Amino acid sequence: MVTANDTAQSEATESEATPAPGRVIVITGAMAAGKSAVAERLALRLPRSAHVRGDAFRRMVINGRVEMTPRPDPAAEAQLRLRYRLAAHTARTYAEHGFDAIVQDVIIGADLAWFVELLPPERRHLVVLSPTVSALQWREEQRTKAGYVHFSPAVMDDVLRRETAHIGYWLDSSTQSPEETVDDILAHLELAQV
Repeated sequence: MVTANDTAQSEATESEATPAPGRVIVITGAMAAGKSAVAERLALRLPRSAHVRGDAFRRMVINGRVEMTPRPDPAAEAQLRLRYRLAAHTARTYAEHGFDAIVQDVIIGADLAWFVELLPPERRHLVVLSPTVSALQWREEQRTKAGYVHFSPAVMDDVLRRETAHIGYWLDSSTQSPEETVDDILAHLELAQV
């Protein structure tokens, strides 16, 4: 026979097993802005976290992938939007299960405000890394992968500064190490809430 005490204990156990919802923290900026290093280090500093790498969804497409170019065809734009939707859905799901989801991707231009709307409004944060063009160029030279194939750092920076909604916490991380950038983000997280 189930007693009221058994029911209360069962409910208490369920509430303990279901953590409070986590946050979604988006780290975006131009290629070579330091998003990967910052997002990984930020995730490591949080007690329950997941690092959602947007580019992983692009790489999952084995046949039929269409890359973004300065003049993308509709298929490339559709695949980019699909990638963003998958990243947002994954981040929302992690957050619903009590994890802080750190989304890292190049989300600039008109897509940024649209992407933010895909996230849960009560616990979403946005950090836009905006180092100088010279810092982007230097960081690109230090990387083992070539990010700037179809675009230049100057073009990406122009899209970031002129075509991207100025929402969230914009951070010129030109002279910061990834650890210093994470310290800055954690110290100003309330400014990143969108």
